[in-house]
Amino acid sequence: MKRFMDPDFLLQTKTAQTLYHEHAAPMPIFDYHCHLPPQQIADDSRFDNITQSWLAGDHYKWRAMRSNGVDEKYITGDASDREKFEKWAHTVPYTLRNPLYHWTHLELRRYFGIEQLLNPDTAEAIYEKSSALLNSPEYSARNLMRKMNVKAVCTTDDPLDTLEHHQKIAAEGFEIKVLPTWRPDKAMAAENVTALNAYINKLAEITNTDISTMGDYDDALRKRHEYFHENGCRLSDHGLTAMVADYSGLEKKGLMDPIFTKIRKEQELTPKEIDQFKSVMLVKFALMDWQKGWVQQFHLGAMRNNNTRMFNQIGPDTGFDSIGDYMTAESLSRFLDRLDQTDRLAKTILYNLNPRDNEVLATMLGNFQGGGIPGKMQFGSGWWFLDQKDGMEKQIEVISNMGLLSRFVGMLTDSRSFLSYPRHEYFRRILCNILGSDVENGLLPNDLPLLGQMVEDICFNNAKAYFGIL
Repeated sequence: MKRFMDPDFLLQTKTAQTLYHEHAAPMPIFDYHCHLPPQQIADDSRFDNITQSWLAGDHYKWRAMRSNGVDEKYITGDASDREKFEKWAHTVPYTLRNPLYHWTHLELRRYFGIEQLLNPDTAEAIYEKSSALLNSPEYSARNLMRKMNVKAVCTTDDPLDTLEHHQKIAAEGFEIKVLPTWRPDKAMAAENVTALNAYINKLAEITNTDISTMGDYDDALRKRHEYFHENGCRLSDHGLTAMVADYSGLEKKGLMDPIFTKIRKEQELTPKEIDQFKSVMLVKFALMDWQKGWVQQFHLGAMRNNNTRMFNQIGPDTGFDSIGDYMTAESLSRFLDRLDQTDRLAKTILYNLNPRDNEVLATMLGNFQGGGIPGKMQFGSGWWFLDQKDGMEKQIEVISNMGLLSRFVGMLTDSRSFLSYPRHEYFRRILCNILGSDVENGLLPNDLPLLGQMVEDICFNNAKAYFGIL
């Protein structure tokens, strides 16, 4: 019987163990999509305790605690940090076979050297030891990144963000690249014209422009796009329920002006007008990215804020989102093809949240590969509800069957926590286990130099080449 989480955790064959320990484990981390707060990196923040660095903002853990009957007071409420940690410790034994059980114990081991299982009996000792370490200079935000051999991270930032924290990080010569990512979701959220109009007003103030027409809006956003580029941004990201592709607003001159006027007057748009506006904005953003040589990312399929009562009580991004059931292939094809027709399709990464869409996205991307760019169109790593063992294995199998796994740009954290980097280790072990099993079953040649290079490329080298940041 194997010991839980021994050095060969998840590695079921000798070949897998060799691939991981000799090739995957030594590779640096390129975390090209995350939600780390750049101010905490700029300030090289330290955390008073493990609750602040581990539970604050982690809706994965919050969902598990709710499922275990924990009162909201101890999740997002006004309970003390120690009380919240104790409730999480009480929940952990009930997460067996949930990826949170693996992540929890990987993080305790890799950062704090704690090999005890977290439960109510060990909670106090683990809280004291981890919190004491987090209080020390060696466990500041920047040192946590150094400890995990991180070379670059790309945060997620709104076009209105000042990027002052990124500027401070760069000016101080921090050796780990910390770059912004352009996330203009609020700039096209036409479902709420009041909120969108307020956003446009802020944009007008920041860019010192009068925004009364669609052309004005386009010009102001371009100024911000250029500002992001000047501050090192080379990626964009969009969080969409599903792709929209109603291009009548582009094909009929002047059609968008009355729609934009309605937005400025805070008049509700029809569903068709919303789709027209979003479709036009997505194309505009995509062309900006192509002109600057950026990589564009699309996260598709989340059904957000399902619980109205809790949304009204504690707001968005608090653990009440789920997998959506949307049709995406036709609109996605029209969007990519529209850009490709004039050879203005940027490097693209697609992430899906519904596993039924794995093959849909992987085969769609194959339609638009080319241009002499290896892996130009990427099927992104398992995301959100799919960034667990089963989801990662399925994603790897699909990209292997429908594309070129060897060109894959690998894993990311998509996290708000500095303690999430073991997710890269988790992915790397799963990858090596798949390849190792194939070798020992005669499905792949026992060519360790060939396979080792493939593993190193997926873990780091491909991302380094693809994004051109390092």
